[in-house]
Amino acid sequence: MNQHIELMPVDDDRNRHAREAARRRVSWPVNLSPARVSYQSDGHALILGNERDGRRAARALLARGLPPPTLVITEPLQDEAGSDTEHEALLAETADLSCQTLSRAQARAMTIEGYLGQFSVSVPDGDGSLDIARALARRAHFDLILDLGETPTLALELPPPGYVALNWQDADRDERLEALAGLIGEFDKPRYFQIDNDLCAHSSSGNTGCTRCLDVCPADAVESHQGRIEAWIEIDPFRCHGVGSCSSACPTGAIQFRLPETARQQDTLIGWLAAYREAGGTAPVVRFAETSDLEDEGEAAGHVLDVPLEELGAAGHDQWLTALAAGAAEVRIQCHARMPERLSAFIDDQLAQAHALLTALGHSPARIARLAPNDAAARDALPLEPPLTQTPPVLDGHDKRQRLNTVLEHLANLGAPDGQRHRLPAGAAYGDIAVDRDACTLCMACVSNCPTPALAAGDASPLLSFREADCVQCGLCAEACPEQAITLLPGFLADPQRQERQVRHEEDAFACIRCGKPFATVSTVETLKAKLADHPYFAGDALARLEMCEDCRVKDVWQDMARNPESQLKV
Repeated sequence: MNQHIELMPVDDDRNRHAREAARRRVSWPVNLSPARVSYQSDGHALILGNERDGRRAARALLARGLPPPTLVITEPLQDEAGSDTEHEALLAETADLSCQTLSRAQARAMTIEGYLGQFSVSVPDGDGSLDIARALARRAHFDLILDLGETPTLALELPPPGYVALNWQDADRDERLEALAGLIGEFDKPRYFQIDNDLCAHSSSGNTGCTRCLDVCPADAVESHQGRIEAWIEIDPFRCHGVGSCSSACPTGAIQFRLPETARQQDTLIGWLAAYREAGGTAPVVRFAETSDLEDEGEAAGHVLDVPLEELGAAGHDQWLTALAAGAAEVRIQCHARMPERLSAFIDDQLAQAHALLTALGHSPARIARLAPNDAAARDALPLEPPLTQTPPVLDGHDKRQRLNTVLEHLANLGAPDGQRHRLPAGAAYGDIAVDRDACTLCMACVSNCPTPALAAGDASPLLSFREADCVQCGLCAEACPEQAITLLPGFLADPQRQERQVRHEEDAFACIRCGKPFATVSTVETLKAKLADHPYFAGDALARLEMCEDCRVKDVWQDMARNPESQLKV
């Protein structure tokens, strides 16, 4: 244990009183009336799998009051157990069910879309597709799907509500069938997220950039929709489970978790730590945990301040670093056994980013740690080092990147940054760009496609400037550059230079040969002359029009038409 802590007496009762005082003074924000989505289910189920298990499941659902389900046989019977008498009785009890056998090819190609009350299922049929609900159940859709196949048709960590995949031999089979049978009526849940597409770094001018939200969703509820030119991100609120990782992974704040928003979480966390200190609390440890886990465990030690999250993914490394910058000695992430694999991988990635950033800024990466489920000893352990500060950063506005940069700058002032560029996990939203000055023509396509203020054009002269602190490494600038003059340089620069705007390329302006007004760069004009030299519009003396500003170029065209009307035929 660190010597600083050994010399610092820790009074657990006093810390408990300080924690309660902080909670009374600053309440954790909740949305009392969040926007919601509703499901309507009449209980019409589709059962997939082999015939024997499917008919067993159908009998069980009928016994629980559901309407007659539809049975689609997608794989042959593997288990020959059971007497002929039992099988005959099973067939007799389910003889009236609509039943269809699919070929292996049809079963492999079957698609399922939708959610509770609105499932559509189709298989290839000649040049088109066959709608299973309309063909077998005379319905527009299925309300429920029970998948008994060896390999579920929807291989998702978090399938949509109303879809249940199980093996007939599962020990919890009856409980899950009971839960499925209970999905009749009207249900609602929060609309967990809101999207501001103006902040999104996913697409611009037909180019694809950031895909971080798409990569981390365990429910596949986040989709990229392609328009005629642009693509945009949408979250299906009916399939979304509210895991929160998409919001934490979004580097620009385009996706905001509503329960509560990131900025409100940060402000409350800072307020908690300040109130805890003022009430005499010492050695504060902030633990991020899901509310349901907190309700099921005993009270933590007095110095542990629990952040109650709807979902663990709703807080990422920006929130964890905020806690340290606001005076927490350590941050602990309380994991649980129910975590989907993709969420667990996301937490590990965020931890790796946080550790790399702390190292770059001159702090111990051990200040942020992951806790295993039910590890009360690790939860209640005293921190190994004292808090970094008692003066928190001042976070203004709601811009996610700006607030994160304020936190990082505060931690840099409290540490000893080494001035070097540090490697981060692949896909981290930190880095520089390299600009090939010989290739760059300052066309500013990169600036118009950049979703943040990282790239900017000059006001009075042709130049390209860059501020690394704003760059989220989406790659849209490199994709948009017609000269392929931009290369991404990922990594975190532990130096104040990261906050400064720097000129990456600058040229003299080309003055119009008629009026003298600067209107482009020398390299741009030369490139255009080389590319358009064979164009009939610029043939002969007309090539000089490329050396004119837009006003003089139009005047020259009209004067030429007035002198030679037949020249109109060349335009």
